[in-house]
Order: sequence, then C-alpha cells, then structure tokens
Amino acid sequence: MDEPTPPRILVIEDAEAIRVPVESALADAGFSVRSWPDGARLEAELARARPDLVVLDVMLPGRDGFELLRVIRRSSAAGVVMLTARDGVEDRLHGLGEGADDYIVKPFVLAELVARVTAVLRRTGRTRPAVEIGDLVIDVEGGRARYGGADVELTSTEWKVLLYFARHRDRVVSKTQVLTAVWGYGELAPNLVEVNVSTLRRKLEAHGPRVLHTVRGQGYVLRGEA
Repeated sequence: MDEPTPPRILVIEDAEAIRVPVESALADAGFSVRSWPDGARLEAELARARPDLVVLDVMLPGRDGFELLRVIRRSSAAGVVMLTARDGVEDRLHGLGEGADDYIVKPFVLAELVARVTAVLRRTGRTRPAVEIGDLVIDVEGGRARYGGADVELTSTEWKVLLYFARHRDRVVSKTQVLTAVWGYGELAPNLVEVNVSTLRRKLEAHGPRVLHTVRGQGYVLRGEA
C-alpha cells in the first residue's frame, strides 16, 4: 500500500537563515513543505496547494503577517502558527484574535516548532495517518508499530530509528544520516546504528518477512519488497 499523503505546510518567512532550517526540520518530520520569503503568492497557493497549515512570520516585506492571516482566514481552514521576534502580549493577543492557532517567539528551538505544528494539526484533525509498508503499520502519532497484526515492542531509540527509515521509505540512507537524525552527531561510532538496526530487524522479522534491507557499501532501506 502506498504511503498516505503527508500534511501540506506553507512557510512564509523572509529571513533565509530561519526559513531554510524550518523547511528542512518540517520535511525531516515527514511533512510536505513549500516556502517563500513573502506573501505575494499566498492567495494562489491557498487555492492551488490547499495547505493544512501555514507557518507565518509577522514581520514581512510588503503585507505583514497580520494582513496575510486575515487573507488566510477569508478563504482557508488551514492551521496557522505565527512567528515573531516581538514578545509583547499585545502582539500575541492580536494574532490569536485574528484566528492564529499558535504563536512562537524567536529565537526558538526547531524541535519545539515541529511539536507545535504537530499539535495544531492534531487539534484540527489533519494529522498524518499511519504509514503502511505491506503488513508493517507505523502509527506515527500513537508511537507504536504493528507487523503481521502483532505489536512490535521497541525501545525509544529503536522507535526513532524505525521512524526515520519510515520517513525515508524506499530511499537508501547512510549510517551517518541515521546517526545525525537519531543521535544528533554524525561522527559517533557507526556501531550504534548497526546494533540498533540489528535488534530492530530481529524484532520485525519475528512477525513477518524482511522489510529493513542492507545495501552494501551505502546503508539501509526500508521497503516491503525483498
């Protein structure tokens, strides 16, 4: 079965140093992301892409975030998470009063932004469905995996490794990529990946055929076919 379409997110932020990492973090979390430095194309994208959520900076060239928020609310039910460098209560109340779903003050941690975006999508009923790869079902929101109809008991690290593979299904990923995504440091011993992949593979194969494959000299790939 094909992977369900992930939630669609638009990021509107004029600072490239913020926009690029935000887009990358959301894409790594499994979302479909498009971004622009201003709101010039907002109306067209709302009609064309029909996003599930918009990450919207307040201070933008041309029309500011508050004006763009009103545009969104006139034509879309998308969730809105606003970004601002101003910590004033009045600004937050203004945005929330205009229909924003959440507010994040700069500087922020990318993991917090991803968590806030996920929370808004959950509240609006637009969360990502479970990922299905043959008989392997990965419940992203519920934090559990089932294979061949049976629950697969995983450690927190094994779950993170499986989730990373699921988000990159059918693509070969290197040990360094897994190390960076799961442990945060690509220079750590590759043995960490080997050990966790080995135990993860053993637990999965207790319930069905191999889905986590080794690609010699390149890394690993999660796919349903042998």
